[in-house]
Amino acid sequence: MIRKHFAGFAASALALAVSAQAFAGTVTTDGADIVVKTKGGLEVATTDKAFGFKIGGRLQADYSSFDGIYTRNGDSADAAYFRRAFLEISGVAFTDWAYTLNYDFSHNSGSSEDGYFDEASIAYNGFKPVSIKVGRFDPEFGLEKATSSKWVTAQERNAFYDVIDWANGHQNGMGIQASSTIGDSVYLSGGLFAKDNNDTDGDSNKQVNLRGVFAPLHEAGNVLHLGFNAARRDVSDSVIDTRFRSRLGMRGVETTGGNDAGTNGNRVVFAGANNTVAGSYDDDTALGLEAAWAMGPLSIQGEYMKRKLKADSSAFQDIEADGYYVQAAYTLTGESRGYKLGKFDAIKPENKQIGAWEVFYRYDSINVEDDNLVTASATRDVGDLEAKVHNLGVNWYVNEAVKISGVYVKANTENVYNASTTGVRTGDDSGDGFVFRAQYAF
Repeated sequence: MIRKHFAGFAASALALAVSAQAFAGTVTTDGADIVVKTKGGLEVATTDKAFGFKIGGRLQADYSSFDGIYTRNGDSADAAYFRRAFLEISGVAFTDWAYTLNYDFSHNSGSSEDGYFDEASIAYNGFKPVSIKVGRFDPEFGLEKATSSKWVTAQERNAFYDVIDWANGHQNGMGIQASSTIGDSVYLSGGLFAKDNNDTDGDSNKQVNLRGVFAPLHEAGNVLHLGFNAARRDVSDSVIDTRFRSRLGMRGVETTGGNDAGTNGNRVVFAGANNTVAGSYDDDTALGLEAAWAMGPLSIQGEYMKRKLKADSSAFQDIEADGYYVQAAYTLTGESRGYKLGKFDAIKPENKQIGAWEVFYRYDSINVEDDNLVTASATRDVGDLEAKVHNLGVNWYVNEAVKISGVYVKANTENVYNASTTGVRTGDDSGDGFVFRAQYAF
């Protein structure tokens, strides 16, 4: 019911704004003059920039087909879903205060209990160059995560991000973060978060995140970017999901934005278990390195990440994982990827007739060590568990609002399968598929 009311309110507010703009006569203000922009959403601001707001959003409609390791029986399945359907409202008040409210109608962010908010935050920018933000938002961890989902190169971010989803996802918690730029080349951030999960005393699990970026070259088509990330969460005396798992680049195996593969979808589990008994583990840490280089239409980037879940009981062993990706992208029509300190941004087509065309390749690697597994299970063998994922795709930036994408994905695993029969390994350890996306961002 709340969701229906929110949707009705948003639609009514937008209709009112449009009708008012169409039928209003003289518009007056009791302060500075105002400027109204309609390119890329509706934006209204005073000329002194003390007050303003913007209404925007993004719609990403996906279709995918896949088989092998991506399904439990190995047969082909498909999925059609909204990856994201955001209504985004942001603004500035009294010069130094800012707010952001992003609601996800596809329900891939948030939950029915906590609201389907991708972000709901307030920031104070009066201590320039330091910004302090509070509310619900994703902790900072990684270059691909810092880059908006509208402008990441592949439809899905690298496969190892799934393994450390707690490190850069809000999990419906709340946080406070301070960030700052130093000159034109350094970006730093640090945050403290309370996740939506409690220990046996009812105390929320706490998490700390740190990120630092040094970019001596920081203009579109001329980028040199180096970064470091760290995250730690306290999970002692807590019932938590300790699974190290990944969709391996294929969101359609499990999603909430529409149809997915259902019970036949296989989100690969490398280690751990859901609802692990309280007192089993102590803390969870993640570390990451990031680097990127761009010259003209060519960009190369990569990240290396590690995760360690430390045991707090003699009945359990530590679980460790590391992974990386490397990606190369080239714009055939000559445009450069946009860049803002700490993240890549949009490609803006120069030719309004044919748009901008980009091709890319990304290689993902995951390695997991779980000594808790001493005998083979239905889907795992004893020993290190690995996955390699190849992503080959093309992006067509039709204009600054519309983007059409397609990617072919092939995954190979070692010591992990989708199924087996007693004593005989019959499951798949590889699979492939494709993903098609139509995106409109305003």
